[in-house]
Amino acid sequence: MALLEVDALTTEFDTDEGVVRAVDAVSFSVEPGETLGIVGESGCGKSVTALSIMRLLPQPMGRITGGHVLFRGRDLVREPIAQMETIRGNDIGMVFQEPMTALNPVHTIGRQLTEGLVLHKGLGPREATQEAVDILARVGIPAPDIRMGEYPHQLSGGMRQRVVIAIALACRPALLIADEPTTALDVTIQAQILELIKELQGELGMSVILITHDMGVIAQTCDKVVVMYAGKVAEKAPVIDLFDRPAHPYTRGLLASIPRLDTIPKSRLAVIEGMVPGLRDLPPGCRFANRCPHAASACTEAVPPLQAVRENHMVSCARWAEL
Repeated sequence: MALLEVDALTTEFDTDEGVVRAVDAVSFSVEPGETLGIVGESGCGKSVTALSIMRLLPQPMGRITGGHVLFRGRDLVREPIAQMETIRGNDIGMVFQEPMTALNPVHTIGRQLTEGLVLHKGLGPREATQEAVDILARVGIPAPDIRMGEYPHQLSGGMRQRVVIAIALACRPALLIADEPTTALDVTIQAQILELIKELQGELGMSVILITHDMGVIAQTCDKVVVMYAGKVAEKAPVIDLFDRPAHPYTRGLLASIPRLDTIPKSRLAVIEGMVPGLRDLPPGCRFANRCPHAASACTEAVPPLQAVRENHMVSCARWAEL
């Protein structure tokens, strides 16, 4: 049985220009101990999908208008807010995109770490403090007992990101959602953070949803991949299958844009021409049609449904069989 099953999740926002559907009938599942990657360009709906799962959409403009999010058989879309507050941090942890804004600048690292342990695990102040020091040590922060009394601005970007991970993992959740966990970090720290998440996943036996725009990170860390474009799922497949036999032209474009040592500086990097359509004024048919080199008239007539390419490999493309 899947740990998390997202079924036809739809999320909308009220804006000054009208209603925007940021996530449109997105479906995927995460098995126990598995790492699922969600990849796509900025604005494709990756982060909104994560916030919808956690029921952390900005209020009152954001709302889930359809679908189900089943976590251990419980539909999080319909759970009372009080129940969601017990699930967040305890059963599902989240690493937010920007560590400086994810951490409260006026509270010490120790207070922010122990808060969840006291709330969810019922630990006393002394036990929570010792557990927090142990967690900081586990995520590779030197002199953790000293760091407990420091504030976020006193730490480097890599250290802040490790603290965010420590907070997300403090209660040993079954599922970790990591939203661009290596953004704004240099490549050495990026590799360390990804390796840290992988080590802790093995140690704690948790599942991971990794949100990124970096196909290299996907290849390195994930078991399955969901490719999103303009709020919809373009393709989903096991990671080896996706890289070996991508079916959607958008996925092929993303893979072609990865720098390769054997072609640099002999040729220019491949690019996907054109712009992502605005979510307020989506074209009819396939949302990638205006940028797709293989688009035909049928592509602009109806939104192609997700079809099975092979076992566990789905694609939303009217011409995938020809291509």
